[in-house]
Amino acid sequence: MASWDIRPQGVQGQLKVVGGHAGELQQALQGLVTTVTGAGSAAGTAVPGSMAGPRLHGPVAPGNAPLRGGTTMGPVAGALGQYLENRQKDFNAMAERIEACVLGAVKATTEYVEGDLEAAKQAQDAARAVDLEALRREMPGGGGR
Repeated sequence: MASWDIRPQGVQGQLKVVGGHAGELQQALQGLVTTVTGAGSAAGTAVPGSMAGPRLHGPVAPGNAPLRGGTTMGPVAGALGQYLENRQKDFNAMAERIEACVLGAVKATTEYVEGDLEAAKQAQDAARAVDLEALRREMPGGGGR
């Protein structure tokens, strides 16, 4: 590592930008889950007629609403649910990569300001490797979330 020229205020500004984009990504993913779930519910079932609806369970006391069982899930809802389940690992990896980058940038910048270039390099390497536990341990109040 030859030399570094870091401007902490610039890093802070970029981290705010990244935080804003991370929030937008979170909202987009939540919207995706909501939309896909709604699409699955709206897709219906492969069961003919009234057999698809929830079954009534009884006996029920006079004046009370009937007890309904769960709804039947159709093949489209099943496939969409499986899609979301399979993508969960990717969604988590995106969040972990963003967190590692932010924590690594903060740690590396702090070490740079304090003059410890070797510790700054280690923080940068931990962020690159998405070693969140190592980064969390080193943050003020360490030990994780």
